[in-house]
Amino acid sequence: MAIDGILAKRLDNFVSLDPDEHALLARLTSERVRRSAARTDIVREGEPTHVLRLFLSGWACRYRTLEDGRRQILAFLLPGDLCDLNNYVLSELDHSIGALTPVQYVEIQHDRVAQLMADRPRLAQAFWWHMLTSLSIQREWTLNLSRSAFERIGNLFCELFFRLRAVGLTQGRRYDLPITQIEMAEATGLTPVHVNRTLQEMRSEGLIILKERVLDIPDIAALQQAVLFSPTYLHLRLAAASSSATMGARQVAESG
Repeated sequence: MAIDGILAKRLDNFVSLDPDEHALLARLTSERVRRSAARTDIVREGEPTHVLRLFLSGWACRYRTLEDGRRQILAFLLPGDLCDLNNYVLSELDHSIGALTPVQYVEIQHDRVAQLMADRPRLAQAFWWHMLTSLSIQREWTLNLSRSAFERIGNLFCELFFRLRAVGLTQGRRYDLPITQIEMAEATGLTPVHVNRTLQEMRSEGLIILKERVLDIPDIAALQQAVLFSPTYLHLRLAAASSSATMGARQVAESG
């Protein structure tokens, strides 16, 4: 998929956008394109939040660092993700954003998005769905702390599969997984040794094939069942159904 259509693809999971809205998003995402190298910070905790960022390609993460240097990854940021739509109310960022791979992203002034949302109610709805889904994912990651290591890793793999598939970045049952076992540990609250042991267990049970940073899930339903994963919190299908129902009711009302 062309990276200039990645935001429209992401938002189309929530609201069915028309060609004019696609064109507006294409213009918005072609301005102020930035690049960052792998394993570098894009923005650090304490810096001002004068823009939001749309990731076009590559993987990044939101993280905090403890005083002793330990890092906790709070979220993985994938192509099509906006970060952070709600930060215009903050004077400074309360976390850091780092590139895990080479990334391309667009910096967008908050007032541009605010104006777009004011002029285009359907786009506003899509942006709100995006933000609410990000909050829902954060709640699920908190819940993940109550799960076993096997379930934590499996839930992460399933979540990434559905999120990447939503923007056309899976290849059948496979997707690129460019993160290290240390980064998996930082995202799941485990030690790297525990992550390695868990990956071996998942391989031995035939649930995953992980080779050369490509994850192959032979049977996604089997993995979901094994780790008790439900994609409901991602709100992709539910949001689209809600949008269709709302539009249908509006059309009926207008025709009446």
